[in-house]
Amino acid sequence: MTQRSTPTPPFSRAGRRPIAADFSGGTITSDAGALLLREADRQLGLIDALNAVIPDPRTPQLIAHPQRALLAQRVFAIAAGYEDLNDHQHLRDDPLWQTATDHPEVAADATLASPPTLCRLENRVTRAAVRDLAEVFVAQFIAAHPEPPAEVVLDFDATDDPVHGRQERRFFHGYYDGYCFLPLYVFCGDHLLVAYLRPADRDAAHHSRAILTWLVGRLRTAWPGVRIVLRADSGFCRWRLMRWCDRHDVGYLLGLARNPVLERAASPWAAQAAAAYQADPTRPHRAFGEFAYAAQTWDRPRRVIAKAEHLPGDKTNPRYLVTNLPGDGRALYEDRYCARGEMENRIKEQQLHLFADRTSCHAFVANQFRVLLAAAAYVLVSHIRRVGLVGTDLARAEVGTIRLKLFKIGAWVARTVRRVVVRMSSAYPWPDLFTQVARRLTRPRFAVPSGP
Repeated sequence: MTQRSTPTPPFSRAGRRPIAADFSGGTITSDAGALLLREADRQLGLIDALNAVIPDPRTPQLIAHPQRALLAQRVFAIAAGYEDLNDHQHLRDDPLWQTATDHPEVAADATLASPPTLCRLENRVTRAAVRDLAEVFVAQFIAAHPEPPAEVVLDFDATDDPVHGRQERRFFHGYYDGYCFLPLYVFCGDHLLVAYLRPADRDAAHHSRAILTWLVGRLRTAWPGVRIVLRADSGFCRWRLMRWCDRHDVGYLLGLARNPVLERAASPWAAQAAAAYQADPTRPHRAFGEFAYAAQTWDRPRRVIAKAEHLPGDKTNPRYLVTNLPGDGRALYEDRYCARGEMENRIKEQQLHLFADRTSCHAFVANQFRVLLAAAAYVLVSHIRRVGLVGTDLARAEVGTIRLKLFKIGAWVARTVRRVVVRMSSAYPWPDLFTQVARRLTRPRFAVPSGP
């Protein structure tokens, strides 16, 4: 039998001892923690739900890689840090990945799908399937609550997704100074509800009213008594959106861009903050007030909360909110509106850690599908954080930290007819944490507390 020779990389001596290294260690993986992603998916049923709404036009008798296995392979790999399709050329031979994705073992040398096979999946997803996929994420959010919540705060925000080719519907955006897409995200806490890719020649609030209408309908069907609050920055302060909220009993806290009219109305509180600063210039000083205001295009005046702030260095930092919520203006700003800053971290996880900005397909729908694949990866990791890591030091860890500490684990893998053996590194520093997470993910879904 032909013996495959492997290279032997040279290393300097460790004292008197030479270091001998080669690539003959056998079936070893660096991603043993992908098994946690498998268990999170089994607890959620996410991959099955995604698979159910994507038509598969292939001839069943000629399929080597079932669509469900393709989706699991792609989503799990994104969660584990593999951003490109080319990465799957190496992952496809990893026995741990074959097990994690539940790929059917039709032969001893069975492999996962190749990059071209995954590329064909991305490019055959239709616009109708994308709409159905969007429904899956809302259904996952509803199913994550064993009891109806009293209130749901929906955070809307847009971000830029730079592109570097000639993708369909790419446009130059003056604010971001480059060609990009303009995706819209909707979160509720750390739950992702919407990841909607849009061309960059649109207003930041484009389709936000339609999406809010759809979300409110779905949430009130599931939870008839729930209070719903919309929270967003000034890019979403549009009078038609506010009028819809007023008519449908939806609260809103929206940033309002500063202008001379607002500054004149808020001048008493600006003067108050400036006087306090003159008395003590070592710390910031704030003053709050409120008044009725309507831009020329609005249908009617609305309540505006003004924050006047004077900062060290003789700098001012005014902010304005428009709202239909009752309560003290300062509390609404500091305790409720400022909390939307946490959504920025969730978007960063999408863009930086889960590669939602890898929209390099030519077809726009294929790029939307990639954004949804990254969203699915987020749902899995967020579930691990919310259920598996509750009460631990990693309960609020970002995706990159969870990946490093729980997914990137070296292990020896052996598969026989009867079982799969995964022997993880004895030097792995968090075996108790890993075991605790695995136990929580293999229990019935609500058998452990899910945290706030």
